[in-house]
Amino acid sequence: MARAESDGPVGRFLEELDTPVFAVGFSIAVAAVIAFVLWPKTTSGYMTSVNDFLWTAAGWWYLVAMFALVAFAGFLIFGPWGNIKLGGEDEEPEFTFLAYFAMLYSAGIAAGIVFWGPAEAIFHYDAVSPFIGAESQSAAAAVGAIQYTFFHWGLSAWTAYVIMALPIAYFAYRYDAPLRISTVIAPWVGIGNLDRPIAKLIDIFAVFATIGGVATTLGLVGSQFLVGVEWITGASVGDLGTIVVITGLTVAFTISVALGVEKGIRRLSYFNMILFAVVTIATFVLGPTTYIMTVGTEALGAYINDFVTMSFYTGAAKSIGGGVSSWVGGWTVFYWAWWFSWTPFVGLFIARISRGRTVRQVVVTGVIASTGVTIPWFATMGGTAIFLQENGRADILSVISELGEAGSGYPLFEALPLGGVLTGLFLVLVTTFLVTSADSSTLALGMLTTGGNEQPSTINRVIWGFLIGALASLLMVTGGVDALQQAAIITGGPFAIIALLAVAAMIVTFSSHRPLFLREEDDVSLPSLEVEMSERETTDPSDD
Repeated sequence: MARAESDGPVGRFLEELDTPVFAVGFSIAVAAVIAFVLWPKTTSGYMTSVNDFLWTAAGWWYLVAMFALVAFAGFLIFGPWGNIKLGGEDEEPEFTFLAYFAMLYSAGIAAGIVFWGPAEAIFHYDAVSPFIGAESQSAAAAVGAIQYTFFHWGLSAWTAYVIMALPIAYFAYRYDAPLRISTVIAPWVGIGNLDRPIAKLIDIFAVFATIGGVATTLGLVGSQFLVGVEWITGASVGDLGTIVVITGLTVAFTISVALGVEKGIRRLSYFNMILFAVVTIATFVLGPTTYIMTVGTEALGAYINDFVTMSFYTGAAKSIGGGVSSWVGGWTVFYWAWWFSWTPFVGLFIARISRGRTVRQVVVTGVIASTGVTIPWFATMGGTAIFLQENGRADILSVISELGEAGSGYPLFEALPLGGVLTGLFLVLVTTFLVTSADSSTLALGMLTTGGNEQPSTINRVIWGFLIGALASLLMVTGGVDALQQAAIITGGPFAIIALLAVAAMIVTFSSHRPLFLREEDDVSLPSLEVEMSERETTDPSDD
């Protein structure tokens, strides 16, 4: 490391680099950018073909895999492994609970929440899910619309991140394993052998999925920011303006991540959560409060009651050929794939900030508490949008038809008292959540391509920030939301498998020192596992 310091920033960048993972990930990102610049129609056509195959032929796989993760997360909360510490037994958490939750929530799902909060329920209200089976724009459709937003953004959305984070944090803080996705296979290859080709391949998949997932989010929320600028100023930015604005946002999140977790991400996360609460409470109070509570309460009950059935619903009985219906493919499968594509970087980020916490604390915070904050947001935004549309106070569906999903929030807030103030606050919230989600993903890409370095070099993070911003801009200009959704489904597929590998890693590891059928007070110690891991560490890969 002294050599890296003496050579300056470039020397540090080269010294810390995991060359195979960085080179392949960088090449994939550059190739995608070039393809969209030189052959936009052909590239979009290939993406559509692959997406259609995954949607129709493998849609069931996304549903089954996600439900398995949710079931396992429930077991971790109530089962005997909940008190296992991610770190030394006497180690205290690195961050306070408030800081921990703010960073976890802001990094995880919040940028997408801002985009779809005002939009999704009004979509489902107009084009009703076949599972709900109600008449379009009816009272039953309103309840079902909010029920489905709870489903898409609730327990399932948060579970995959936590499942990926837990084994990484466990091995990193118990056995000094590297903070990277391939650490999930440590129980089978040993921590000392995580430089094998199979581990490199997993980390390359992680880079690939992160690029696709983050470019999708940056593109969606970036389009919302641009529509907001157009809505407020009346000036259209055009394709060149789109690229310029997204580049500016990329610079912003690159600066934030360069400041590190303590100075950059933590402080911005606090600001996000305060502003998020202000916008939610103000909309609830100034909007149709009684309607929000009435419809939201019934939707929540339906979500809880129908959760298992919704988790396995493919719409096969109502689709041609018995495959996954277009509604389920375009919404639920897309979301599940999007969450899977985010598991590498959100899982790594949660692992990075979870030192000293127990398994139960991480799952309860990451799944239960996060869902508890998400549901009021969607009940408020979705209920308000439907109420305003139904009562003729704002024609949100017409705005969506003209400007796309990104325009849904602005007529909603404009129709309320203090509409101009709320619109401005919403635009700020869009920006800050986008920056926080993007900078945590850039940090994760840095960790992935430096062999697990918790503080990758600034040059590394700038490179990834630039590439993600460029890809998002090109996706927005050439393919719009459809291309972004296709990118998420394509990149999320492999990580459904790797997330299940993370489950297997926890079962193998946790059961070795805390068997399922022992009482809590009969907890056995760790020596046997530590001996086994150390023995594997000394194994020479060439001996295999």
